[in-house]
Amino acid sequence: MKQIKLCMMLFVVALAYNCKTENKTDLAYAVKTQEDTNGLSYETVADDPTGLRLYTLENGLKVYLSKNTDEPKIQTYIAVRAGSNYDPKESTGLAHYLEHMVFKGTDEIGTTDWEKEKAYLDKISELYEQHRAESDPEKKKELYKKIDDLSLEASNTSIANEYDKMVGSLGATGTNAYTWFEQTVYVNKIPANELEKWLTLESERFSQLVLRLFHTELEAVFEEFNRGQDNDYRKRYAAMLDGLFPNHPYGQQTTIGVGEHLKNPSMVDIHNYFDKYYVPNNMAMVLVGDFDFDETIKEVNDAFGNFERKEVVHPTLPKEEPITSPIVKEVFGPTAETISIAFRTDATGTKEEKMVTMCDMILANGTAGLIDLNLNQQQLVQNAGCSPTFLKEYGYHVFSGTPKEGQSLDEVKLLLLGEIEKLKKGEFDEWMMDAVINDLKLNQTRRYENNSALADMYVDAFIKQLDWKNRVTFLEDLRKIKKQEVVDFANEFYKDNYVVTYKRQGEDSTIVKVENPGITPVNLNREQSSAYITNFNAMNSKPLKPKFIDYKEEIKETKMDNDIKVSYIKNDQNDLFNMNIIFDMGSDNDKKLGLAAGYLEYLGTDKYSAEELKKEFYKLGVNYYVSAGAETTYVGLSGIKENLPKGLELLEHLWNNAVPNKEAYDKYVESIVKDRKDTKTEKGSVLYSGLMNYGKYGENSRLRNIFKVSELEGMNPAELVDIVKDMKNYEQRIFYYGKDIDAAVTALNANHVVADQLNTYPEAMAYAEKETGGNVYFVDFDMVQSEMLFLAKGEPFKVENMAASTLFNTYFGSGLSSIVFQEIRESKSLAYSAWSNYSTANKKDDSNYVMAYIGTQANKMPQAVDAMMDLMTNMPEAEEQFQAAKESTLKKLAAERITKSNIFWNYERLKKLGIDNDNREDIYNTVKNMTMEDLRNFFNENIKGENYNVMVIGNKKDVDLKALSKLGNVQEMDIDYLFNYEQPEDIKM
Repeated sequence: MKQIKLCMMLFVVALAYNCKTENKTDLAYAVKTQEDTNGLSYETVADDPTGLRLYTLENGLKVYLSKNTDEPKIQTYIAVRAGSNYDPKESTGLAHYLEHMVFKGTDEIGTTDWEKEKAYLDKISELYEQHRAESDPEKKKELYKKIDDLSLEASNTSIANEYDKMVGSLGATGTNAYTWFEQTVYVNKIPANELEKWLTLESERFSQLVLRLFHTELEAVFEEFNRGQDNDYRKRYAAMLDGLFPNHPYGQQTTIGVGEHLKNPSMVDIHNYFDKYYVPNNMAMVLVGDFDFDETIKEVNDAFGNFERKEVVHPTLPKEEPITSPIVKEVFGPTAETISIAFRTDATGTKEEKMVTMCDMILANGTAGLIDLNLNQQQLVQNAGCSPTFLKEYGYHVFSGTPKEGQSLDEVKLLLLGEIEKLKKGEFDEWMMDAVINDLKLNQTRRYENNSALADMYVDAFIKQLDWKNRVTFLEDLRKIKKQEVVDFANEFYKDNYVVTYKRQGEDSTIVKVENPGITPVNLNREQSSAYITNFNAMNSKPLKPKFIDYKEEIKETKMDNDIKVSYIKNDQNDLFNMNIIFDMGSDNDKKLGLAAGYLEYLGTDKYSAEELKKEFYKLGVNYYVSAGAETTYVGLSGIKENLPKGLELLEHLWNNAVPNKEAYDKYVESIVKDRKDTKTEKGSVLYSGLMNYGKYGENSRLRNIFKVSELEGMNPAELVDIVKDMKNYEQRIFYYGKDIDAAVTALNANHVVADQLNTYPEAMAYAEKETGGNVYFVDFDMVQSEMLFLAKGEPFKVENMAASTLFNTYFGSGLSSIVFQEIRESKSLAYSAWSNYSTANKKDDSNYVMAYIGTQANKMPQAVDAMMDLMTNMPEAEEQFQAAKESTLKKLAAERITKSNIFWNYERLKKLGIDNDNREDIYNTVKNMTMEDLRNFFNENIKGENYNVMVIGNKKDVDLKALSKLGNVQEMDIDYLFNYEQPEDIKM
């Protein structure tokens, strides 16, 4: 929780400012304009730890370049300064839908006969305009039927997913895009040697818009809309924005759009939007990774420098009046009740942003904030927190909470407001100000190591038109804020000027349901190729050789004075460390171990209260955790290297001297019981945890091996504390990632004192995987979509199958150009999300599994099931697509680098599989020589004819159970039974 909170903070709030600074800061962070060897000018900021070069090409395109040679990859973003805020009022959702269509190709990509195809697309566009204007439902259906017929004809000359095939052939990963209020951003991570080909492809991609395969993609977007209707958090968020922004598009135009608008699109409007905003002076390219600055910017300029600059005028959006009294919103849905309180803020780059940032961290930093200590640590609510978001024109500071059992949402509201009152009264320690800055600095350092995270920060700066210098000096600006300033600001800012949103349990009367339009599957033409892709594939890139790890060489070993083994890897990047004391036992060995580890979080010692301990750790800039999994338990410490000795001393003090607290334990049990109740309301938990585990293990599973509430209540808290303390008497090993291993071992010798003779581990509980086939496990749930998982138990793990399974997953079931995605979404428009894979076991004695997933409207489910089962029985063979998948797999492996602490953790994973070397080398060499016949043989031996258990969650009123019975014996499952929870009436608190 600590890491998530702080990483979110840096992503959202650590942005630039246009504010005055002292002369010393101006000199230290001076902006310089320089010229490279190409004669192109760029800006840098002195002492910028990211080393950014910011270019502006003659046509206005911004290019952000930052070098990181940790791996031969480049994180790429192409950002457009336009999002849902600029959707026409009658075409909400347009920017997002356009984002989808930019993957469909151009007049050169994705077509065999552009002139012929264009004639069809023009007619389809005209029909959509008529369809939109028509009010008679029957006439609209007739027009849609004409659109469907013409779309089938147009698909005879189109080629699906050519862009995805080409970018995949580069070895790209993370291919995606996203749209939000003010931006649309296109994402890829590519091997460094493929930059020139990628630029060639992207320059063609953004040169024009072609709306091919339009109506099938529209159905996919509507399925995405349905997923949003099943997401209670999104509904609460939308209601909150509606209250905060009654006039501004932030609150009045959702990114996904209105259902009525999605069903009545205008291709003309979409083209107009693209032509207006997708121009170089309204776009930026962000590249972070392994490249030469001067060579890279020359290639970017060659590829994008000829794009035509156009004047762009963004609409002037409405201003909001101040909120003078609480605004109340209410939404309903099946998930657990929650509440949010939101205050509208000024935009990013303002003084108010800095002040809200500091207030937010004092209130909740995941460790020692007022909400952390007074509400979460004392277990006065189920959970609570706060987080700010700063946008281009406004922002908001959101407080959220989930009630305990029997607690009302209004009680949670008063508790949250109470912590704000403490902030206003200055009831926080003076040292907290410096500790917050150090915390943000530590997490900023972690983000700078991550190419994707750094690229995100550059995108934010571009979209919000922020000077990068102010981003670099952000923490310095924050450090100048004094406690009294925070108190004064809080009293002025946090008043009755908020929006409170109640998310209650109950039926949502606003749900939009749409009939299945009956789309005729379009032709994919996967065996055909455009002239463009043929020429693209003929382009040669400088070969990139894979680099494999000698784990025994990379992972060094030493020992403590007591002979405990310490494995270590040096951190050459910064002064952060991570230390883990590892016990190869978990809750399988002792059912109470996980319970005991969780209880420790709420305990103090004979010297410190639980709250005082959290403060001491936060002062040091050190985080600790005790985590008991099924098979392994970790006692971990991370933070600033210089504070490792003090942090370890404090952790060992807690470990040795924790004092049982009956009141804390009783609340802990209440929290566990409430968590169980809330879990049953989350469809994701029901499907992927409850149903999945039952489909795999039946009644005898880890998931169901839990304590009854009466057992929890009857447990002696002192026994749980003794279990944690006694862990030190068991066999253990240590992994350290950081600098100065000698200092780390010295700290361990001084503080980590264990018994002379360590105990062996208790015998672990075994859980047998049952045979699959002939069963359909169904859960009735209040939702718009229906979701289903197919699960077939395969053979035990075989290392020799890893190459084939890797290539099979790329070709068949994962990614935008996979067979499953093409057939079920692109051709038939039966689902927004569909995938299949051959899942490798985690341990050498466990079985592999064949898995597949479909998420779709209930009225499309029978067709979707038929389509998936046909694919799982008869794998379509496309030689060109196979070669592209093969090339993609090889290039991904060649560009992959296992570095830093990941070397150790990856080796841990391999050893569980009985592998003692970097088996990627074997996979790479095997894939190089594989043919379609090899893949066919793998499919026939491991996929075809498998017997599936099918897990389904959906609304019983909508799901066709008769159709499901074709897959096996349909059994409606009770959620309490799946998790082995007691029925509510059986629980006595």
